[in-house]
Amino acid sequence: MEDYTKTTEKKKERGIGSKILRTLSIIVVLAAVCFVFFKFYFVFGSGVKAGELNFFVYKGYVFKTYEGRLIQAGYNSQNSNATIQSNEFNFSVKKKSVAAQLERCAGKHVELHYKEYLGTLPWRGMSKYVVDSVYSVESISQPIDDPTLLPPEGVELF
Repeated sequence: MEDYTKTTEKKKERGIGSKILRTLSIIVVLAAVCFVFFKFYFVFGSGVKAGELNFFVYKGYVFKTYEGRLIQAGYNSQNSNATIQSNEFNFSVKKKSVAAQLERCAGKHVELHYKEYLGTLPWRGMSKYVVDSVYSVESISQPIDDPTLLPPEGVELF
C-alpha cells in the first residue's frame, strides 16, 4: 500500500512541474506570435508620397519583387543657405496591377499611397514601405524658353 501512495505522490509532483513548463511554453509561443505579427504584418502607418518616379524594377534571387524609387524635390532646412535638395523614397509593390501602372511611369510625376510596416519580408519586398495604389500620374512639364524668366545679366545662379 505504501508503494502505491509514493507513486501517486511522485506523479502529482511531476504533474505540477509539467503544468508550469506547459504554461511557460504557451506564453513563449504566444509572445513569439505577437512579435511576428507586430513586426511584419501590423501596418504602422500609411500615407501619400509624390515625386518623380526615378526607376521601377522587378528583381530578386529567390523571391522576385517589384522595387522602385521616388525622387521628391524640396528645400534643405538644415542648411542656412536653404539649398534645393532631393529626398529619395524607396518602396516595394505587391500587387501586379499597381506594378503594371508604375512600369509605364518612369520619369513622370506620380502620387503613391503606401503602407509602412515595422519590418520587411522577402516575399513582400526589400523595403518596409509597400505601395498599394497610384493616385495620379502627370508628365513633367519642360521649362519654357521665356527670356523674362531668366535672371538679370551678371547674376549667377550657382
